[in-house]
Amino acid sequence: MSGFVDAQIRKAGEKRGFAVMRLLTHWEEIVGGDTARMARPLDVGYGREGFGATLTVLCNGSNAPLVQQLLPQIREKVNACYGYSAISRVRVTQTAPVGFSEGQLAFAAKPKEPTAPPPQVVAASKELASDVESDGLRQALERLGQNVMARTKNT
Repeated sequence: MSGFVDAQIRKAGEKRGFAVMRLLTHWEEIVGGDTARMARPLDVGYGREGFGATLTVLCNGSNAPLVQQLLPQIREKVNACYGYSAISRVRVTQTAPVGFSEGQLAFAAKPKEPTAPPPQVVAASKELASDVESDGLRQALERLGQNVMARTKNT
């Protein structure tokens, strides 16, 4: 699937200055989890005055001082991703390039909500663990059975 959309994603990214799409798609791996939760890349601008580009990162207001302190490390890690010193400056912005309501974006992925196993899976796991005398062990085995059976039915 990625082979089909790779050209379109690269074309869209290059319009925003991201010649290396890995910067967008692997941001957390490049700068680290803590930094990625505080800031994310917006665009790469190439100015007329000298060499190197400017990377603009978005962060919320409370994290801006922390991100400002991390700018040298962010620049080093991003340049390592590019393979050469492509980024000469990193700029922090606290607003999104869209309207105010759209700019209130979440920085972290929402955790998946746990789903209840089907009733037949619960019944089967209780039946399999019914011979165990210890309540704690029996409940743990029931949960394990439910997780295993629900996973095998989904795949």
